Amino acid sequence: MTTNLKIKGIRARPVLAPFKRPPLTASGGIPSAALVLIDLETDGGVVGRAYIFGFAPWTLKSIVGCLDGLAEMIKGDALAPFEIDAKLRKRLALIDTPGLVGLALAGIDMCAWDALAQAHGVPLVELLGGQIKPIRAYNSCGLWIQPVEKVADEAERLVAEGGFSAIKLRVGRDDPAQDLAAARAVKKRVGDKVSVMCDFNQRLTVNDAILRGRMLEDEGLYWIEEPVRHDDYVGYARICAELQTPIQTGENLVDTFEMSNAIALDSLDYVMPDLQRIGGVTGWLRAASLAHAHGIEMSSHLFPEFSCHLLAVTPTCHWLEYVDWATPILAEPVQVKDGNVIIPDRPGAGIHWNEEAVKRYAA
Repeated sequence: MTTNLKIKGIRARPVLAPFKRPPLTASGGIPSAALVLIDLETDGGVVGRAYIFGFAPWTLKSIVGCLDGLAEMIKGDALAPFEIDAKLRKRLALIDTPGLVGLALAGIDMCAWDALAQAHGVPLVELLGGQIKPIRAYNSCGLWIQPVEKVADEAERLVAEGGFSAIKLRVGRDDPAQDLAAARAVKKRVGDKVSVMCDFNQRLTVNDAILRGRMLEDEGLYWIEEPVRHDDYVGYARICAELQTPIQTGENLVDTFEMSNAIALDSLDYVMPDLQRIGGVTGWLRAASLAHAHGIEMSSHLFPEFSCHLLAVTPTCHWLEYVDWATPILAEPVQVKDGNVIIPDRPGAGIHWNEEAVKRYAA
């Protein structure tokens, strides 16, 4: 065990990793995974690792710049994640922490927790007081907007890739009848034993969301995700009141204050914070307590490498969203067995870079 570590510096590297199935949602496509790989170096040789997702190549340079600036603020500080988070948020009070600055802050937080767990020689889940166990996951690596005649075959492949018991279908086509046909085709192919979630990716107006939601009510969908603009809490409250199918949202909540407001307005049935927007591990723990206090099931958005550890200590743990977007640059990607993500039994979050791939995909 190595204790009393101090932060020596941060190394940030942008990459453009290839997708197995490039995302194409109702709100646009993403040709490659624009990632910033972060190494938080300590004076004891322990290195905390994490990555953040910039969505588009043009964001990478700015994210790296934010990380460089924040690194200067904490150089020489003790490896104490809560203290680091508090210090950075205080220093950023005048500009707040949404957008790319918030992503950088969350990335540093993730690295700090990873390094701290490594310093104690335990997996992150154990540092947080939990234990290694299977985490139920749904396959979110496909079923993007595409011709309806292709979705059933892809749904079958997604289920088979890891023995999944749940998959997610993207909807929001111009013709609502095509969404209905896609949902029916997928449900017919995978059967009742496989849950099917659907995601509109903020495509609709509130009235449209209610109309389309009613069209889908009898199709047995597990949830309807982000039908309208993410911050229209009043609109979401109307939708939740009108539809029987549960409404899932939360991936764009930038902190627990926003989450508290969303809950207070009855704007969600389920919540799925995004690790890099909610504030990293520190922000997730606060969000999990908030969800617990209100009895709301909490799922993850992206980042399965960290999310598996965090869901294991989340009182209202629901579903892990499995994506393979970082797989090309990881030495030991997350493993899935019988529809569960397997928490790696190694110190920290378990992230190590495939350095050859990092060089190949450098941006």
